Amino acid sequence: MAIDLHHIDTGGEGVPLVVIHGLLGSADNWRSLLKAWQADRRVIAVDLRNHGRSPHVAGMGYAEMAADVLALLDRLGIEQAHLLGHSMGGKVVISLARLSPTRVASLIVADIAPVAYGHGHDSVFAALRRVESGEPTNRREADALLAEHVEERGVRLFLATNLVRDDQGILRLRIGLDEIMADYPAIMGEPAGEGAFSGPVLVLRGGRSAYVTDAQLPALHEVLPEAEVQTLDAGHWLHAEQPEAFQAAVNAFLERLAD
Repeated sequence: MAIDLHHIDTGGEGVPLVVIHGLLGSADNWRSLLKAWQADRRVIAVDLRNHGRSPHVAGMGYAEMAADVLALLDRLGIEQAHLLGHSMGGKVVISLARLSPTRVASLIVADIAPVAYGHGHDSVFAALRRVESGEPTNRREADALLAEHVEERGVRLFLATNLVRDDQGILRLRIGLDEIMADYPAIMGEPAGEGAFSGPVLVLRGGRSAYVTDAQLPALHEVLPEAEVQTLDAGHWLHAEQPEAFQAAVNAFLERLAD
């Protein structure tokens, strides 16, 4: 059963751009890009289930997450949208496009391929569990706890966006970590649906990321035959590392579709 997702809606006219974050991200991570895009179009950023301010529920399968987003479009009266998804969110938008292609004007897939990946988040989950047990009261304490398992400061700062202060002044995780970990194999699996989505697609990949390699391009084009692939000088979080180049690529793609 689909759930009501929390979202940020800039308002505006025309076919909206719906933005979907990756694993352990949220709509809040996209606020600066939303401000940049909202001058030209309506933009909606979504908190997926077990993320951000959306409800915590069992199940992280791509059919379920796509159904949640589709229910949001129905609730907002949106017949068709451009869908942008990063990482796990990219698999969500691919799933929605395969399952309900008439609702999708175009896809923008950021640094993910429609393939299964190996498990690679053990240290991240351990760090988040350490914060849970450590009950930090300030950001410095939280970072020290995260650093016991995650060396990269940029990753720690990203993970810390999931912390909110409770009534006792303790920083707590707002994500559904139990639910995410319980269905982690589904997250690392392939998108839902079958066959190809034949509509317009832009794939943006990081040149310093291993998520969309040249070896994976045949599998990508099998599912997204019209995909245009562009490489940015960035790692996996390319929209955060190269926001101007990311914004420009998205703008150019959507402007071509409008011509």
